[in-house]
Amino acid sequence: MDSIGSLDSTKPANNDVGNVPNGTASAIKNSLPATAITSTEATLGRHLARRLVQVGVTDVFSVPGDFNLTLLDHLIAEPKLTNIGCCNELNAGYAADGYARCRGVGACVVTFTVGGLSVINAIAGAYSENLPVICIVGGPNTNDFGTNRILHHTIGLPDFSQELRCFQTVTCYQAVVNNIEDAHEMIDTAISTCLKESKPVYISISCNLPGIPHPTFSREPVPFSLSPRLSNKLGLEAAVEAAAAFLNKAVKPVMVGGPKLRVAKASEAFVELADACGYPFAVMPSAKGLVPEYHPHFIGTFWGAVSTAFCAEIVESADAYLFAGPIFNDYSSVGYSLLLKKEKAIIVQPDRVVISNGPAFGCILMKDFLTALAKRLEHNNTAYENYARIFVPDGKPLKAEPGEPLRVNILFKHVQEMLSGETAVIAETGDSWFNCQKLKLPKGCGFVDRYEFQMQYGSIGWSVGATLGYAQAVRPKRVISCIGDGSFQVTAQDVSTMIRNEQNPIIFLINNGGYTIEVEIHDGPYNVIKNWNYTALIDAIHNGDGKCWTSKVTCEEELTEAIQTATGEKKDCLCFIEVIVHKDDTSKELLEWGSRVCAANSRPPNPQ
Repeated sequence: MDSIGSLDSTKPANNDVGNVPNGTASAIKNSLPATAITSTEATLGRHLARRLVQVGVTDVFSVPGDFNLTLLDHLIAEPKLTNIGCCNELNAGYAADGYARCRGVGACVVTFTVGGLSVINAIAGAYSENLPVICIVGGPNTNDFGTNRILHHTIGLPDFSQELRCFQTVTCYQAVVNNIEDAHEMIDTAISTCLKESKPVYISISCNLPGIPHPTFSREPVPFSLSPRLSNKLGLEAAVEAAAAFLNKAVKPVMVGGPKLRVAKASEAFVELADACGYPFAVMPSAKGLVPEYHPHFIGTFWGAVSTAFCAEIVESADAYLFAGPIFNDYSSVGYSLLLKKEKAIIVQPDRVVISNGPAFGCILMKDFLTALAKRLEHNNTAYENYARIFVPDGKPLKAEPGEPLRVNILFKHVQEMLSGETAVIAETGDSWFNCQKLKLPKGCGFVDRYEFQMQYGSIGWSVGATLGYAQAVRPKRVISCIGDGSFQVTAQDVSTMIRNEQNPIIFLINNGGYTIEVEIHDGPYNVIKNWNYTALIDAIHNGDGKCWTSKVTCEEELTEAIQTATGEKKDCLCFIEVIVHKDDTSKELLEWGSRVCAANSRPPNPQ
């Protein structure tokens, strides 16, 4: 028998669909007719700025360097585009990642090589999460290409392609614009590809080109519509017929949503299918927030041994399961320990459907498939009735005694009470993954709830930059970020940028003295970090300029008072609450998950 998410499973095909994710980028459509513009605005830089605005980017995250300064001049000249200057390129990339999660597309601007190789880690993360991020780099003067000159910001060789070669593996398209004649086509192709593939792209623009006018830029960019991808009609009918026959003969089928629901823009179709068939449905951990958790048939997060209570039992005991947009990796499979069988599964990727051990159907969009399948399934709520019979409501944390040292479960009880349709949650890599996963997301203003974390790439420190970008994009909602002390030390500087741009997130800095998630995988002295006076650090960054408020809490009474202040008189401020907890205070899920991931990591080599 083949298993899913187990050691002997084959790697699932990467079937990313070229659809713009949820966000304003989907508004690329015909609008006003093209109009002539003045020669001072008919430049490469202004054309790029207008294109960014047109696809939904109204803020770019940048770090200036001598190769991109002229380009930045032309970008900030666009009245509908705001430049957000960041403290370093890594955070600028993370901010563009966070922005893209909300708006559907994000952009960052850095300088040649020293900036590009600094931002590349964030771009790799965006690639892994199927986020359309436009990475713009100010490149060398056009006269230096093809010469034997050695430039600064390089590794000392006359070859300028090192940065390009590095970006080729983490972007879906690369444009090196060093000729004004084809700049219009290259920029438009890059942006279109970014949106269609829902992956980052790289655009390098020579430093002496942004201010040059050209006839191709002499009119407002004609709003372009991306040609919609269509399902193969016969393939769709065959896939739906086979899937309906497979599921209709099952006794207790279930549904599980995966993270690629976002790129496929299929969240609504997934819930409509659940409504039609009556199956219970869960989400994989990285799909949290992509479907409404207040739906009556939602049974929680399916994460193997660390699932929501009673969820894994229902999913793994089902005789058929439909997974929509899953990613089965070592983290989501809890060290390859899922108890799933391939012959019981229908795997729906953004443009492909595989039923059991076969057949497989290509060129079928997930959204179309789920919508059509909803009309063919017989209603069957057996699995949900089983769930309802065994379900026991969650217990509550033990009440804290007055002055008792604060526990993490008490902290998240209060975080839960803060959530509303006007909040969004950012969870940093670490124990916040598991604690935030247990939060019950209330009904938001849109179809999906605002909840983000970076599970596939899992880069510690991601959440600081992502909070910056997400808070900029999601206004007037308020972002609540849960960040561990180890992660915060990687990227702390751009709290400064949040204050500078008058953002008002609430940041819970969970101070437990080290890299707790790594302690539970494999402990060692390297997991202990130098303790900082975090509130004093933020006060120093604030420096009396802007709206910022900090508090350090050690017990529930202090936490309650801090939250009341942050949501009351300081609601317009960036609020930084340092939470002191015991170094061994972790979620039970992390303990289980860490031991299983450790076992997977420590497998001996296969015999040669």
